Amino acid sequence: MNNYSHILLATDLSGENPKTSQRAQQLAACFGARLSLVHVVEYLPLDYGGDQIYPMDLDLEDKLVSRAREELERLGKELGVEPSDQHVVVGAAKIEILRIAEEHGVDLILVGSHGRRGLALLLGSTANAVLHRAKCDVLAVRVEDR
Repeated sequence: MNNYSHILLATDLSGENPKTSQRAQQLAACFGARLSLVHVVEYLPLDYGGDQIYPMDLDLEDKLVSRAREELERLGKELGVEPSDQHVVVGAAKIEILRIAEEHGVDLILVGSHGRRGLALLLGSTANAVLHRAKCDVLAVRVEDR
């Protein structure tokens, strides 16, 4: 079995982080791997006419990205992840996580996974999409719903 050399923790910066971030840190230490972090700020919703539903003078997306960078930096310091290995991007989570993994030569993506039932299971999740489309290994860490 080959050792992992670059692990990507995809985080939504929610309360699930203690479990997933600890697992990522443990795996990185075990394999002597580089650890990177990614958080995706999802596209803001648009109204039916294609216009943004917030006042144009309020740059909400920039504020969300700025806040995410602060949170990711805090998590990065906690895990000992270099700023150059911390990525905040805007887009669709399942697409951006895969893009970052490919661009940075990641060989293991770690995602948190909530147990889904009913409609949520039918529609799928970010973790499920990453699992089925990634060109590298994916580890889904079960997180408990609160």
